[in-house]
Amino acid sequence: MSDSRGDKNAVFGGTPQHAKTSMQDQFGFEIPTELIPLPSRGITYPTESSMHMKEAIEIKAMTAKEEDILTSRALIKNGKVISTLLNSCILNENFDAKHMLSGDRNALLVGVRVTGYGADYRIDVSCPECGEKSTQDFNLTELPIKRMGIEPLRPGENLFEFVLPMSKIPVVFRYMTGADEEDIVMTNARRKKSGMSVENNVTQRLKYSIVQVGEHKDAGKIAAFVQQMPARDSRALRKYMESNEPGIDMKSWMTCHSCHENSEVSLPMGPSFFWPESE
Repeated sequence: MSDSRGDKNAVFGGTPQHAKTSMQDQFGFEIPTELIPLPSRGITYPTESSMHMKEAIEIKAMTAKEEDILTSRALIKNGKVISTLLNSCILNENFDAKHMLSGDRNALLVGVRVTGYGADYRIDVSCPECGEKSTQDFNLTELPIKRMGIEPLRPGENLFEFVLPMSKIPVVFRYMTGADEEDIVMTNARRKKSGMSVENNVTQRLKYSIVQVGEHKDAGKIAAFVQQMPARDSRALRKYMESNEPGIDMKSWMTCHSCHENSEVSLPMGPSFFWPESE
């Protein structure tokens, strides 16, 4: 397989296309569109799906309608705000964004942000060297695309295999989708409302990701195995999954205003990601 890292999002900075809408007919304005590359290249989507082996997806720029979606309390509460936003921006695809891999969704989110508000992203980050927090400017088009680093067990299936190094047990896992993320939000909300503690993020995500342990496919047995999995196996599996997962590498370099060191930092998708400060 080709190198899974290093592809720049030059497409975000290219010449925009335009979507012909009633805006053009009535006001002479065309809404810009862009082709956004899919990090997974569509290899995990079903063969009968329009997303199968899809290299890129066309989206339209954000409008006031999408800003309404971002501020919908109901959508935020039930965890569906991202899927609704993406479905509103994706053009010419009969495919619900909640079924996309999380990494593909993140790539589209960056594309939506760039087409809506531009590539400049100003945010407060802490220096890894001295801990001092400062406001830094980043260019979202410079974030590299991280391609899928492994092949699925079968074409068109989100299933991959890994042998745990300590227990030597083979496991089959899948990469999480938007539907999984939404389910986690709702599950945690129900647990919190009932006065129960929210599950640990590590074990919770492994329960969603692992679909088979050895010959066992029962969800209850898998959940029990996850709880008792040796730490070395858990770490190795998570590292393997993370290093091969497609998406956008949300890391960039900053120069600290205090100690003047250059350091690599992770860029959070905080509130200012979709609500940048006005110029």
